[in-house]
Amino acid sequence: MNSLSRPIRWALCVLATAVFLAQAASAHHGWGWATTEEFELTGEITAVRLGNPHGEVTLNVKGEKWVVEVGQPWRNENAKLTPKLLSKGQIITAHGHRSAKKGQRLMKAERVVIDGQSYNLYPDRES
Repeated sequence: MNSLSRPIRWALCVLATAVFLAQAASAHHGWGWATTEEFELTGEITAVRLGNPHGEVTLNVKGEKWVVEVGQPWRNENAKLTPKLLSKGQIITAHGHRSAKKGQRLMKAERVVIDGQSYNLYPDRES
C-alpha cells in the first residue's frame, strides 16, 4: 500500500493544482469579473500591451488611470483593430463592462471607437 500511496498522492496534488488554475483563469478571463451593465469610457492611450491572453491599453481619463482589456490578437485582427490604432496618444472610446470590484478602474471592451470608426471585438455578443 505504501508504494501506491505516493503515486496516488502525487496524482491528487496534480489534479488539485489543475482545478485551482482553471478556476483562477476563468475568474479573470471570462466575463464573470465584470458587471452586466453597459459602460462607456473615453480617454487617451498612455500605455499598450498587446498579445495573449488579451491586449490591454491604459487610458488617461480625466486624470485617472484606467486599464481597458481589448481582444486576443486574432480577435483584434478580425475586428481590423491594428496595433497602430492602439498606439500611445490615440483617443479611444471603449464600450463594454467595468470591473465589479468597487474602485477598480478596469474594463473589458466589447467595442472601441477611434476617429469615428467602430471596431467590434465581440460581434457574437448582444449589444
